[in-house]
Amino acid sequence: MTDIAPAVVQPTSHLACAAPGCTNVPQVQWRRRPTDAEFADVLAAEQARRAEILALSDPDQPTPLFGPLPTQGDTVRAVYACGGHAIAATAGVLVHQPTCTAPDPAVLPACNCTPEPPPAPPASPSTGTVTLSTGWVVPAPTP
Repeated sequence: MTDIAPAVVQPTSHLACAAPGCTNVPQVQWRRRPTDAEFADVLAAEQARRAEILALSDPDQPTPLFGPLPTQGDTVRAVYACGGHAIAATAGVLVHQPTCTAPDPAVLPACNCTPEPPPAPPASPSTGTVTLSTGWVVPAPTP
């Protein structure tokens, strides 16, 4: 069976600093949630991708199955800025709200939204080990 690559939503313009009027080459990038209009474009692209796969599928084979459609909580947009319009690194690692106007020169190096909290750190690995009857030493199971 041939894998079909997912459709990619391309940006509507060339990559440049997102600050109004700035055409400098981007040096930094951070993420924000898509606006309702941007998310509608993402859903339309995904639905078109699925429709194309169904149209091209072999009727003698099982119907292709798809996972759930993406949600706004699953989707992020990249925001690019030149060095002069970059937000602080501590803010740049977080996911920003759809209404975030960064990079807004009036508030740099901050932004006008409250970014999402960072994800919880992964659970620390077990430090214990178990020796199997074969002599192999493996990490101890977690309770």
